[in-house]
Amino acid sequence: MTSSMAFTPSSSAQAHRRSSSSLTSPRRSLRRCASCKMIEPPRFSANGALPSAPILSDPMIPRLKKFMLPQEIDRCSDTKLRIFSGTANPALSQEIAGYLGLNLGRINIKRFADGEIYVQLQESVRGCDVFLVQPTCPPANENLMELLIMIDACRRASAKNITAVIPYFGYARADRKTQGRESIAAKLVANLITEAGANRVLACDLHSGQSMGYFDIPVDHIYGQPVILDYLASKTICSDELVVVSPDVGGVARARAFAKKLSDAPLAIVDKRRYSHNVAEVMNLIGDVKGKVAVMVDDMIDTAGTIVKGAALLHEEGAREVYACCTHAVLSPPAIERLSSGLFQEVIVTNTLPVSEKNYFPQLTVLSVANLLGEAIWRVHDDCSGAYEPYSSLGID
Repeated sequence: MTSSMAFTPSSSAQAHRRSSSSLTSPRRSLRRCASCKMIEPPRFSANGALPSAPILSDPMIPRLKKFMLPQEIDRCSDTKLRIFSGTANPALSQEIAGYLGLNLGRINIKRFADGEIYVQLQESVRGCDVFLVQPTCPPANENLMELLIMIDACRRASAKNITAVIPYFGYARADRKTQGRESIAAKLVANLITEAGANRVLACDLHSGQSMGYFDIPVDHIYGQPVILDYLASKTICSDELVVVSPDVGGVARARAFAKKLSDAPLAIVDKRRYSHNVAEVMNLIGDVKGKVAVMVDDMIDTAGTIVKGAALLHEEGAREVYACCTHAVLSPPAIERLSSGLFQEVIVTNTLPVSEKNYFPQLTVLSVANLLGEAIWRVHDDCSGAYEPYSSLGID
């Protein structure tokens, strides 16, 4: 120790000890009983370390934490960005953390015998920028509830900012009333996430753009198109032979944007009429696909009824090959049987939802969006805009 400090009783302390009628609290008495007198000015030690106060062994004085080394201080400042994963898609979370050069945060998530969910953060997030990666994929209700409890745990642990990273936003299809006395579940889920304590939402390929307006907090809408476009660009397909197909009228804007970036390919539209949920009936085709390579683009494949009937129609109209591209591979039964029936040259999806081994088939290709989401997370954390190349499609303002 290069500087020494001495504690001497003050006159007011002696007077206090002589007074038996004093009502001063013990904590206040401690402040009055001690005065600090510097015996000599502080000096730097031989190794250049700054002077520090001694840790006293007096039981009346609370113990201080040990001083951190400079490299520990730097590491702590770097880890103000924290990534935590739910149980829905830990593989994607690990890839995102790897892209950012971080380790996933330590978190304990378990379920009690009655199905209740328990969440405990196993490291401090006080003052940190926390990102919780949890798609609300099947089982949607359990994963949604887990996300809400994770948000609440971070809020109660004094996190500075909490961003819910939702690669797949469940209930997004319930975004409007198509019949009387229906609920708008997308708005309800948005309210739940907001009220749980999230400060921001980062979502990937929402079913409809208006879902962003259901949130009363900022929403960054990330598009999975760049990942699929890069993969298609690596294939030896002549641009003059390509045609981009929307499987329904509602996806025309998505397909048009995709076609524009795919060498401004022509566009075709499958007209369909849906008689009930998860049941689609193809009516006719708008556009020419004869002798061409058709690339069907959608945001998700659930039971695959829509896209399979559309592919059958494309083959009837003379398409040479049919590719199916989507961001979210929900793949509810009987999607696997339909997709592997031979109608598709290739089915290209991303890993916003985990694809189990039993759902793999020869035509399936799974691309990773970890780098895309990782870049978006870093730009949100660093207060950077994504509105310039090569990340103009990130959707970050």
